[in-house]
Amino acid sequence: MSPLLRAFALGSLLFWGCGSAATTPSPSPQKVLVFSDEFEGAAGSSPDPSKWTFDIGGGGWGNNELESYRSQNAHLDGNGNLVVEIDHEAFTGSDGIARNYTSARLKTQGLFAQAYGRFEARIKIPKGQGIWPAFWMLGENIDQVGWPTCGEIDVMENIGREPAIVHGTFHGPGYAGAGVGAAYSLPGNAPFADDFHVYAIEWDANTVKWFVDEALYETRTRADLPPGGAWVFDHPFFLLLNVAVGGGWPGPPDQTTVFPQQMLVDYVRVYTLPPS
Repeated sequence: MSPLLRAFALGSLLFWGCGSAATTPSPSPQKVLVFSDEFEGAAGSSPDPSKWTFDIGGGGWGNNELESYRSQNAHLDGNGNLVVEIDHEAFTGSDGIARNYTSARLKTQGLFAQAYGRFEARIKIPKGQGIWPAFWMLGENIDQVGWPTCGEIDVMENIGREPAIVHGTFHGPGYAGAGVGAAYSLPGNAPFADDFHVYAIEWDANTVKWFVDEALYETRTRADLPPGGAWVFDHPFFLLLNVAVGGGWPGPPDQTTVFPQQMLVDYVRVYTLPPS
């Protein structure tokens, strides 16, 4: 999820394509699991603190978002899922900012990061106008160089007004707002929120590939950068899971939006891949 207002850049979108162009790839070469969370644990327990930490606060996160992130909105359900709960409730966090929605934003920053490989999660997303779930990645060097120089890879984003579309995108210097990537739709334009789906990328020194349920739907390389754009996908990235409310891209909730909402995450797994 890009930390700048994406709505103002939509007119210059660099991503193309939909699900009709997806293909089923050949089996991946042997991969080695190096990080996983299967979210096994007692109902109501917190995510594993050796794997996940939290972003906290209600400052809008560069997107004019309307929620306050807090750790209380993330817990295990006792059935092997992480629950990220989105509530419509008045809340003032430790930052002193009053918000009318709460949610959670988990990350592996400082705990796990990797350059290259396969990064995947099996997720059932929430739905509704103004709801913005995401599984994404940021360069581990963000505290030293800032965004977008650190780089960002969005494995999956969905905005509530597009129930049958997910987006895969990367962002960097010279293509920070709209980014480079593609959109994908399920067969028959089925809503993604109706079931779990596996969202993944496979990333190497020159290429990022996006998958939904093993269907390869987009491949991007250095050659796809706009003039003057810098390739910044050559160092470790950490993982993020969150659900935003409102913001410049999805717009605010309306009278049709139902609360509370939940994003369920069955697992997150990261693999190394042999050189291609």
